[in-house]
Amino acid sequence: METTEMDRTILVVEDDATLRDTIAYNLRGEGYGVLTANDGITALEIAWQNPVSLILLDLMLPRLDGLDVCRQLRNKPETAHIPILMLTARGEETDKVVGLELGADDYVTKPFSWKELRARIRALLRRGEQPAAADIPHAAPGATAEDRILIVNELRIDVGRRQVWRDDREIDLPARLFDLLVYMVRNRGIVLTRDRLLQHVWGYDFAGDTRTVDVHMRWLREKMENDPAHPEWLLTVRGVGYRFKG
Repeated sequence: METTEMDRTILVVEDDATLRDTIAYNLRGEGYGVLTANDGITALEIAWQNPVSLILLDLMLPRLDGLDVCRQLRNKPETAHIPILMLTARGEETDKVVGLELGADDYVTKPFSWKELRARIRALLRRGEQPAAADIPHAAPGATAEDRILIVNELRIDVGRRQVWRDDREIDLPARLFDLLVYMVRNRGIVLTRDRLLQHVWGYDFAGDTRTVDVHMRWLREKMENDPAHPEWLLTVRGVGYRFKG
C-alpha cells in the first residue's frame, strides 16, 4: 500500500516561534501531520510517545540542545531509525560535523527557502521508506559479491554491511558520507557534477544548494584521505564537480 503525506507525521523542534509556526503551516499545507516542540526535553518526550516519520531539529535549543537530542534519539531503539534533518545557523560549522557524526541524516542552513526544505524532507522520507535490502546504494536486488564488495587499491567497502576499511583500519562513516563514497567509487574515473551528486546521493529532484556537496566532500576527505588538503582519491574538477581516482 502506497504511503501518502497524510500517513506521515513530522516533528518540528525549533525555539523560534515564528519559524516553527511557519514550517508547521507549510507542512500541514502539504498534507503532513505535524507535532511541534520548542525545547529539547519536550522534543524527546514527543518522539518517544508518538509515531514520527521525520524530525526537523534545531541545534540551539533551551533545556537540552539539539546535539544531545540527536544523541539520545539515536541511542534508543524506538527512535534510532527516524530521519533527522538539522536546522543550523551559518556559524555552526563544528556543530554540523558533530551532528552528522551523531547520526543526523542531513542539514539545512538558515535562512532557507521552503522549496529547499521541502525537497530535503521528501528525499529523506523516500529514503526512510526503502526496505533494508534496498538500502544498499545503487545495488540491484540480485547484486553479485563483486557489487556488494568494492575494492580499490587499499580501500575496501562492504556495501551490504555499510563498512569501510583502508588497509586494516576500519573507518566509521555517517550514512550520508558512506552513500557519497559508494557512489563516487562506483563511478570512479567519471567527473560527477554537484547537481548529479545531489540527485543520486541526496535524492533531490531539483538543482539545490551545491554547497551541501562541497561540505560533505570536505568531511569525507577528512575521514578518508591521509592528507585532506592534497587528496589522492577524491579529486576536485574545478568549475564542474568531483572525480574518484582509483
